[in-house]
Amino acid sequence: MDRSLTSSALVPPTAVQLAAARDNIRPYALRAPLLRLNADLPGANIFLKLENLQPWGSFKIRPAVNVLKTVDPAHLERGVLTASAGNFGQGLAFAARALGVPATVVVPDGAAETKVNALIELGAKVIRRSFDDWWTVLTSRSCAGEDGVFVHPVAEPGVLAGNATIGAEILEELPDCDAVLVPFGGGGLICGIGSVMRRLRPAVRMIVVESEAAQPAAAALQHGGPVRVPHRQSFVDGMGSTTVLPEMWPLLRAAADQAECVSFAQITEAIRLLAARHHVIVCSPPATTSLQKPPVRCRSPRPWGRRRARVMLSASFRVVTSMPQDWALSSAVRIPSKEHGANQEKSTGREFGHTAEIGR
Repeated sequence: MDRSLTSSALVPPTAVQLAAARDNIRPYALRAPLLRLNADLPGANIFLKLENLQPWGSFKIRPAVNVLKTVDPAHLERGVLTASAGNFGQGLAFAARALGVPATVVVPDGAAETKVNALIELGAKVIRRSFDDWWTVLTSRSCAGEDGVFVHPVAEPGVLAGNATIGAEILEELPDCDAVLVPFGGGGLICGIGSVMRRLRPAVRMIVVESEAAQPAAAALQHGGPVRVPHRQSFVDGMGSTTVLPEMWPLLRAAADQAECVSFAQITEAIRLLAARHHVIVCSPPATTSLQKPPVRCRSPRPWGRRRARVMLSASFRVVTSMPQDWALSSAVRIPSKEHGANQEKSTGREFGHTAEIGR
């Protein structure tokens, strides 16, 4: 028996679906503040959308709540099931507990223990699988022996609409946004935010940001479709996969203009920046992948125009920046460090292994 929610091709959320999503999440999710980054970057004006302040520390509560609020309660009698590295699982477990629905979360064996413990605290049943087996659960939308309705963490209409609420808030506070940078896990975030930008501000540039652990989006954009790429385990465990899901490719192709990759060293340096300048402990390394090094020339033929560009860096942290018309961000903000110096480029981020797991 098919126990998944989605059986037809995905399409971008409509204005009506977005409005309904905003109503659905309002009692549960915060309207995360948009704050200016305290950093001296010539020609840049960066803002942080602090989604880490959401309950359980991630924007994932938005799509998780919206999905369950849009499903017929009778369909949820046997509970819900998902495959998640932790953050969406926490969001779904939070929403399921609030609505009195049992939740089961399949996690990859590299998932942070703090995330697994949080899932248990939220009352979810946790099943561990190898990364390959976890990926099979994700793509097949089923797990042997489990009968709950499968909620995909990325490829669900309700997920896309929930993520789109972030784009709506950004445009309300920064209506002249010119470009948006979004970390890529499975594509739900950039496709959700991108749906708003394409509909209301079609000139906004949407830029995918990936880590050196894996770059499936960049490969798909380069080859004109999903291809398989290497994936390696790292402390950036909340994003990255071996390929773009086929059902997400049409949406990604429509939403994304280009892709950029950041190193583990650049991610750890972004963590330092946020801790030093804002006393914010980044509990999810993927959140900092879009906080990039000094702007480099944009390779796209599409012109910026004469106004200054505002760029959103998005994940558990969302960052919007203003910069010269022909520049775009492409890696982590560089903060000189006597302690690390030239050795920083060789960092794998392991020195942040424990910090990165706090509260995830």
